Amino acid sequence: MNSNLQQLFDSLESQRASVLNEIKSLSAEKLNKHEPGKWSISQIIAHIITAEQLSNKYLAKKFQAIETFERTGLWEELKSITLTIAQRLPLKFRAPNVVLENTPAFDNVEQLEKAWTYTREELKELLNLFTDDQLNRKVYKHPVAGKLNIQQALKSLKEHLRHHQPQIKKLLKEN
Repeated sequence: MNSNLQQLFDSLESQRASVLNEIKSLSAEKLNKHEPGKWSISQIIAHIITAEQLSNKYLAKKFQAIETFERTGLWEELKSITLTIAQRLPLKFRAPNVVLENTPAFDNVEQLEKAWTYTREELKELLNLFTDDQLNRKVYKHPVAGKLNIQQALKSLKEHLRHHQPQIKKLLKEN
């Protein structure tokens, strides 16, 4: 795997391990506890997993024609930076319908961990396909920022998880 992609992937995995470590001892009841109209810890993590799964599917499909895609430039870098800033602000965003419609329910931490591990293994396999020359191709489409390259895609996944971590921490304190 390209060293830049490996570094980004390792960072994502470190984040995932941190979240799983925080929830590993939660009972099914605490994992799924939520106020009306709010998400439980399980629902938040299921949402993250689903977003990553859908990203993997999109990337796998688009990778088949990667050589036909334009290269990213300053405009995409500005969009990526703006996306990072937006994700770090304490703002709420509505999840895309495709994510909401495809988000499963998980009963316990083991199910969450298994699904997330599988999703990350799929991502790692995809990342292993990228050559250095393909790193700046517009192969990913973020629902808000639009077309980005694979490095920017990984950064957006990292920021997405980072965006939801305060929610998880708050719910852990309430439990």
